[in-house]
Amino acid sequence: MIAKQFLITGIIMAVIAMCLSILFRIQLAWPDKSFPLLETFLGKWAEGGRIKPDFYLALVTIHGTIMVFFVLTAGLSGTFSNLLIPLQLGARDMASPFLNMLSYWFFFSACVIMMSSFFIQTGPASAGWTIYPPLSALPTAISGSGLGMTLWLISMVLFVASSLMGGINYVSTILNMRTKGMDLWKMPLTIWAFFLTAVLGILSFPVLVAGVVLLIFDRSFGTSFYLSDIVMGTQVLPNEGGSPILWQHLFWFLGHPEVYIVIMPAMGLSSEIMSVNARKPIFGYHAMIYSLIGITILSFIVWGHHMFVTGMNPLLGGVFMITTLIIAVPSAVKTFNWLATLWRGNIRFTPAMLFAIGLVSFFISGGLTGIFLGNASLDINLHDTYFVVAHFHLVMGSAAIFGMLAGVYHYFPKMFGRLMSNKLGYLHFWITFACAYLVFFPLHFLGLDGVPRRYYAFTEFEFMQKWVTVNVLVTWSAIVAALAQVAFLFNFFYSIFKGKVSSQNPWEANTLEWTTPVERLHGNWPGEIPTVYRWPYDYSKPGAEQDFIPQTVPFSQTMSSNMPHDFEGNAESERIQKEWEALEATKETKLD
Repeated sequence: MIAKQFLITGIIMAVIAMCLSILFRIQLAWPDKSFPLLETFLGKWAEGGRIKPDFYLALVTIHGTIMVFFVLTAGLSGTFSNLLIPLQLGARDMASPFLNMLSYWFFFSACVIMMSSFFIQTGPASAGWTIYPPLSALPTAISGSGLGMTLWLISMVLFVASSLMGGINYVSTILNMRTKGMDLWKMPLTIWAFFLTAVLGILSFPVLVAGVVLLIFDRSFGTSFYLSDIVMGTQVLPNEGGSPILWQHLFWFLGHPEVYIVIMPAMGLSSEIMSVNARKPIFGYHAMIYSLIGITILSFIVWGHHMFVTGMNPLLGGVFMITTLIIAVPSAVKTFNWLATLWRGNIRFTPAMLFAIGLVSFFISGGLTGIFLGNASLDINLHDTYFVVAHFHLVMGSAAIFGMLAGVYHYFPKMFGRLMSNKLGYLHFWITFACAYLVFFPLHFLGLDGVPRRYYAFTEFEFMQKWVTVNVLVTWSAIVAALAQVAFLFNFFYSIFKGKVSSQNPWEANTLEWTTPVERLHGNWPGEIPTVYRWPYDYSKPGAEQDFIPQTVPFSQTMSSNMPHDFEGNAESERIQKEWEALEATKETKLD
């Protein structure tokens, strides 16, 4: 139930964020035009039918905050961790259902508080989703620095509390509540991804809270952690001794692990979905796990690449550049293993499979541009341009969203007992996939030309005016992509009530969640929890009767398809296999 709550809330927040993005895309495409409808809905924030500059910055700020934290963190991890961890591990429930409930309601409260800032006189927070001082530290700097910023900070404290409660619960469940036979090397890659994501969150989110508390002190109690030598108009402020760079260090110490908190669950889901639908074992299972561990460790020592232009010591910049480029290695391992899994597979192109393949596409195209930004000398020119916007919207935004959508299509039968429409799923995928590239790929060229991000209009500078037509194309593509989500929303909610009733294991998968009844019940299994005997990716095994062998099938029942490495270290299985091989050899001798 809690997984459904996270999912529905995440979908609602995603729709809100999508609407905000359409509003500021309209402003960028047609900055000189008036749209009376905007004034009707937005009131004073769009007087005369044109969005005001300070509200434009608020739209960008809240859009980024919602997508990064509320949709791609809580919506993605909260949904699938709560759904799959107990089911794939063979547990009756999470370690602490009460903590689970608190986690959701803290998240929901954070969403409500964030959205309430649209209904106050000064409007929502306006400092970009990274909330850099001094705009965020001075309550009177601009309209969005007032109460809206305070609500943003309160909302984020609640969100972090939710994430920590969830993360502790996930780690406890994975380490302590696995069923008989389920050792770490028999866990699906989804569980490994959720586990390491939870570890990342537990270690990095408290740093953001520390930064937020210091920011609240600067705003409300006259301290100067982030402020020094500030002049507002003709007034010299008394703040001394602080530095806005301190906020950047604290924020990005969370901010870069946050990239992997967002993408790793999507990677785990896509790995599972690709193996199931390619009817092949995942290529390099152990390498995939070690690459996740490598990403988890390295993500804590690369945050400085966001700060190459802050006056960083060149030696330190070189260290961050090297660690940033090294983290591409485990990412490349995962990419090549996905491609090897697909190679010569008996692929079923379900909507879930298409979205999983889409993740690989975006991860490759967005990851390649990350190599440019990881190079300090190149980043100095590309920093804070649309090149950065294009990069992270592909590698983090689009890739993670596609992984999340793949999970929704694949696990919809497990959540609701029904199937979504494949036809609407295909329509949703192809339009969204094409439009995502039409929206974000052209932005690379704007960035290479030095066009800064977050600017209110492209008509203020002569060199930007040649990109006006491109902006119109990008905006129309974004509008079409938004319309494609209507097909998904209809498919999702219609299928909950009217979709075709699902069988117990509609995808013929091996993992434990497909051994539970279609009708969800308390405790997940009606009787004894199944025992696990094998890894989760025994697909298309030579000699097997079917092209899948569930984890609950003992090796003694699949003698003709067993291989020596299947049961290494299991003395009983080795003994049974040797006896069977001896019996087969005796039969062959008699025939001769």
